[in-house]
Amino acid sequence: MNLTTTVIMIAFAAYLLFMIGIGVWSMKQTKDADDYFLGGRGLSGPVAALSAQASDMSGWLLMGLPGSVYALGTGQAWIAIGLGLGTIANWLIIAKPLRSYTIVANNSMTLPEFFGNRYHDKKKILLGISSAIIVIFFLVYTASALASGGKLFNSVFGLDYHVALVIGAVVILVYTFMGGFLAVCTTDFVQGSMMLIALLVVPIIAWGYVSGSFTDLLTQSGVNASGFLSLTHNGDHPITAVEVISNLAWGLGYCGMPHILIRFMAIKNEKELKKSSTIAIIWVVLSLALAVLIGLIGRAFLMPVILGETAGAASAESVFIEMIKKVFMEKLPLAFVGGLFLCGILAAIMSTADSQLLVCSSSVSADIYKDIMKPDASTQQVLKIGRITTVVVALLAIAIAWDPNSSIMGLVSNAWAGLGAAFGPLVVMSLFWKRTNLPGAIAGLVSGAGTVLIWDYLPLMNGQTIGAVTGLYSLAVGFVVSIVCIVIVSLLTKAPDQSVLDEFEAYKNYKE
Repeated sequence: MNLTTTVIMIAFAAYLLFMIGIGVWSMKQTKDADDYFLGGRGLSGPVAALSAQASDMSGWLLMGLPGSVYALGTGQAWIAIGLGLGTIANWLIIAKPLRSYTIVANNSMTLPEFFGNRYHDKKKILLGISSAIIVIFFLVYTASALASGGKLFNSVFGLDYHVALVIGAVVILVYTFMGGFLAVCTTDFVQGSMMLIALLVVPIIAWGYVSGSFTDLLTQSGVNASGFLSLTHNGDHPITAVEVISNLAWGLGYCGMPHILIRFMAIKNEKELKKSSTIAIIWVVLSLALAVLIGLIGRAFLMPVILGETAGAASAESVFIEMIKKVFMEKLPLAFVGGLFLCGILAAIMSTADSQLLVCSSSVSADIYKDIMKPDASTQQVLKIGRITTVVVALLAIAIAWDPNSSIMGLVSNAWAGLGAAFGPLVVMSLFWKRTNLPGAIAGLVSGAGTVLIWDYLPLMNGQTIGAVTGLYSLAVGFVVSIVCIVIVSLLTKAPDQSVLDEFEAYKNYKE
């Protein structure tokens, strides 16, 4: 091991120990299940904002998106545009109503619990279905984050991918297991700050190293410069309407992401919520724009071209890592700084994986164990089951991510579509249409998740999936199908009971 690698390892070790230290501190503040899963609804504006966005973007922001832009060009920025618009809408339209309604609806701690309380579902059908959907799709989502960690350690230190995968998972597991929601949000605040600093500094420095005409360098890298820099091209062909719609549809997923929505539920008060929305919107616009810029600059900067040409390929997804290594690792005095910037990528990975572990844990322990299997369970029992579940989910996610050739972009895409199509329409209709009833809610959950599974996984068209043949992102289809099913089934079945309607009016008039 050379001296440069040793210095980088010291930077990584210091960062990881700091995260575990936050877990130890948070464990002392965590007294019961309400603290473990929702932090006692005491999040400040800045912490809520950065933890929500850091947990949202994950390693996808610093690996998946730059890799796609690096491989195929600016046309891939339509995903970033869709996500930016989705984030803005989520904070300005969904956050305040959801926070208010979860308080009115018997102080709901999780999204499945909110659905059950919102529709007075005494048989707990909604609770069971939504919890199962969370566990299934969040396993895939968590696996994408752990795969990012494995690729990072493999690329930087030359560690075997599987060893690297386990190391990253263990650190995330330790602080999430100990400190729960408070640890996750506090570490996410630190990690969100690190991600933004890395995104701001690295492309600027790399641009300074680019000598000669930018378009000439792009041409040397094997692409048509004008097409590569155009939003109207996707790789080697003009972008199609289906591709634009599919990429913009990523933004629909936001209103159905439990690990983001739970931040809205946990914010201290409306004043802090306003702060959060401003900070979060600025953060996400800057971060997405800079991630796209990394892909573009990286194509001219990394000469000769050493990365893959297919969006989502493991090699293309390491473009940001390779840029940091080339800028900082060739001179020993800068190695520690480079190590800290690489920790920014690790921060992106960890900030999502910890949130996903916690959401899975809360679904199993609070929604399935406490609300369905053992209603008389004490808060300490629920807390114990939650921590056990955290370990089990981590192990299953490791198993899913075990293949080193798995695509981060592909894993995130599948999980995002499933969660967004299942929960997004129901969240929107629950908050803004009081005629939505229990049968309609059930129909929305099942049709949204079912559409994604059929669209992406069943080879129904000459041995191929519908998604592969049409090129249309399953989230766009699933979201529309779910909305339609909610409306039709709700109108064809009995109107909600008066108690449900009264609660809806109480939420509309709720004030701190």
